[in-house]
Amino acid sequence: MKKSVAAALAAAFVVSASASVSAAANPFSDVPAGHWAYNSVSKLAAEGVIEGYGDGTYRGDRNITRYEMAQMIAKAMAKNPTGANKAELDRLAAEFRDELDALGVRVAELEKYADKVVWQGKIEYTYKNHRTDNVWADQRRNHHSTSEHTRVKQDDWIFRFEPIAHVNDHWTLRARIDAHVDLSRDNSSDFELVRGWAQGDYDNFQIKVGRQPLYTNEDGIIWDTEYTGGEITFGKLANGLRATVYGGRLKNDKVNGAIRNAGSWDGRRPGDPGRSAGGTWDYASGRIGGDSRDPSSFWAINLQYDPGQKGLFGGLGYYHIKDDDFKTMTFFDEEMPNYAYSKKGNEDTANIWSVNLGYRIGKAQIWGAYARNAKADYEKRSWQALVRYGDLYGGGNQNTHKGQWAVWAGYKELGSNTSLCAINWDDAYAGTKGFVAGASWAPFDRIVVLAKYFKGKYITGPGDAERLFGRVEFFF
Repeated sequence: MKKSVAAALAAAFVVSASASVSAAANPFSDVPAGHWAYNSVSKLAAEGVIEGYGDGTYRGDRNITRYEMAQMIAKAMAKNPTGANKAELDRLAAEFRDELDALGVRVAELEKYADKVVWQGKIEYTYKNHRTDNVWADQRRNHHSTSEHTRVKQDDWIFRFEPIAHVNDHWTLRARIDAHVDLSRDNSSDFELVRGWAQGDYDNFQIKVGRQPLYTNEDGIIWDTEYTGGEITFGKLANGLRATVYGGRLKNDKVNGAIRNAGSWDGRRPGDPGRSAGGTWDYASGRIGGDSRDPSSFWAINLQYDPGQKGLFGGLGYYHIKDDDFKTMTFFDEEMPNYAYSKKGNEDTANIWSVNLGYRIGKAQIWGAYARNAKADYEKRSWQALVRYGDLYGGGNQNTHKGQWAVWAGYKELGSNTSLCAINWDDAYAGTKGFVAGASWAPFDRIVVLAKYFKGKYITGPGDAERLFGRVEFFF
C-alpha cells in the first residue's frame, strides 16, 4: 500500500474529526501546494499522524510496510474519532490487527496518552520598588507632622515558576514556586512551593482542590493570595453567567485586624507571651493593631455575568472570615482605645460584601468595584474605578500573540480591614489611596512585559506612598 493511499484513508476519519484544524504551512518539499493530496497531507502532519522523513520529504510514491501503516493507525486511534470515522478506523484496525498486537503497549497505549500528557507553564521575573513614609503615632493616637517622616525605600526581585501538567482531557496539576532575589549579592532565597493544586475543567463546571490561588471577581481589591481548600464553579467558565463557591483556610500571616501604614506604635501589653517586654516604638511594622498569628477559616460565594462582547458585565461577592487576629490589643484604654478593627475589641469575624460593574465597547471598557466589611469600624471599605483599552489587560497566557497590548488608569482606595490580602504588592496596597496606571505589551508570541505605577497617600494619618512595578512573563 502506498503512503498516498494511506493518507487518503486516514484523512477520511482523522481530518473530518478535526475539522477545526486548518492546513498547516507546506510541511514537505515534495508535496507542492497544487498537489491533489496537499490538504490531506498537511492536515495529517499537523495532527501528528504522519511525520515524513528527516530530509523534509514525504515520499508519497514509496511503498510502505505494514508496520508503518500500523503506526499511523495507532496514532489515529489516539484522536478518539466517533461515528462513521470510528467505523472506518475499526476496519483498518482489523486489517492490521497482527501488526498492532506486535506493537503492543509501546504504540497502542503510549501513543494514546502521548498527545494528552502535556507540560505547559510560565516563568516570570518581577521587580517592585516601594517608597513610603514611615509615619508613627504616639500613645494618644496623634500622628506626627510630615517633617518627622522617615522615607523608606525597598527593592524586591522575585523569580516565579508555574508548571502545568495536563493529566487528561479535563484534569491538570498546577503549582507555583517562588524565590526572592538579591541582585546586589547575586543570590536568592530558598525556592518555596507556594501553591499546588489539582484542577478539573468541564463544559459547565470547574473544580479545584489543594493549596490554590484566591483571586475573586473584584479584580484584587480583597484577595490576591492563596488558601488551602476547595473551590467549585458552576456555569460558563468563559462567557456567560457563573457562580463560584469557596471554602478553606488561610495561613496565619495572611489576615490581621489592623490599620496598616498609618502608624507604628505596637500597642503591646507588658509581659504578653510572645510579645515584647513592654509597649515600644516599632518603626518597621507601619501598622497599628493585631499581629497575624492565627490561621483564618472562611467561606465565600461569587456571582458573575460577562457576555464577552459589547455591553454591561458585573457581579456580586460575599466573604465570611473567622480569625482571632481581628481581636486587636488595647494599650491603656484611657489613652489609646482599641481602634484598629472594631470598637468592641472582641470581634473575631469579618463579613465582606462586594459589587462590580462595567461596560465594554470593543477593546475599550470602564469598570469599577466596591467592597465593605460590615464587622469593621475602621478602614472598612475598598473601591476602585478603572478605564482600560486593549486586549492584554492583566497579563498573558499560552495563546498570547506578538503585538497584543493594553493600557489602563484609575483610582483606588484599599481599606486595611476590607482589603485583607489584596493585590497590594503590585500598585496600590492596603491602607492607601491614590492613582494607578499600567500597561502591558507582547513583543513576541507568549512573552509579555507589564509595568504599573501607584502614587498616593495613607487613608489614616499623613504620609505618602509610591510604588513602581515591572514584570516579564514567558509562557511555554
